[in-house]
Amino acid sequence: MFTSYDGLCSIGELAEHAGVTVKTVRFYSDRGLLPEASRSVGGHRRYGPEALERLRLIRSLRALGLSVPEVHRVVDEEDAPGSVLEDAVAGRLRELGSELKALRWREAALRLVQECPPAERADRLRVIGAVSTPPSTAPLVRFWRGWLPARMPARSVTAFLEAAVPQPPDDPEPAQVLAFARLNALTLRPCKGVEQPQPEAHRAAGARGAAVLYAGLAEAYELAGAGLRLNREPHPGEALDCFVAAYASAYSARDTADFRRLLAGQLAADPRIDRYWELVAEVVTPPGRRPEPTPGSAHDWLLAALQTQTAGTAA
Repeated sequence: MFTSYDGLCSIGELAEHAGVTVKTVRFYSDRGLLPEASRSVGGHRRYGPEALERLRLIRSLRALGLSVPEVHRVVDEEDAPGSVLEDAVAGRLRELGSELKALRWREAALRLVQECPPAERADRLRVIGAVSTPPSTAPLVRFWRGWLPARMPARSVTAFLEAAVPQPPDDPEPAQVLAFARLNALTLRPCKGVEQPQPEAHRAAGARGAAVLYAGLAEAYELAGAGLRLNREPHPGEALDCFVAAYASAYSARDTADFRRLLAGQLAADPRIDRYWELVAEVVTPPGRRPEPTPGSAHDWLLAALQTQTAGTAA
């Protein structure tokens, strides 16, 4: 391709063949991406025939958004050909996913402000402005870590957080952005009177007992979720039995009629965080659809079933 007597070309010729500027060729040369074959007597750069394909590869990689150090590793790869490129592309895809999520979240937040009545805009700006972009669940995680019993096994804490902390939608509607922002504000606001309201089960069962309790409740909530999705009224059955068994195991007690009556009274008196679960349902449910079950709504359904059952036995 190069017609000079030595088969080499100048920096200007290489730039012309590649369709780039001399400045671009010099930039990549200075960073070691495009080695020179030699220098002319006058000190001008000379490049071999392989430089053109290398330069085109560099441009293609840069067009994909790879950084200069990443491009350097790809073009200089000798062992396991392709693995460096695969890793770099996978990393860039992860970055783009995060960037796209942030853009979609920002778009929905802008629509939220645009579509709301003028009198509400200041409040909505304040609430959504407190949420990072892309949104983080860290405040929600801190809220629950402060609520759970101290020294609860790490595996049990992780399982609980996976159920209790909703992940922000990748492509949210404005209503979901508002719900998540309000959820974020709720977990940042101190509770009145006490640092964190906790149920009696935390004190009675302790850290280990609470781990057993929440493992059993997770199964009960899943069973109750089927009834919630079908819009069924709370009723005794497998879900309720599993619910009561979780508490009985945590307390090392027997599942009797008396135990169920005592449990119904205790759960009715426990502190409630209904607003949290209402907002969770709004976050995870696309607008216009039936609310998705949450641990909170499943708990209420099961408690209602327990109260109905114990009221009947008491009569």
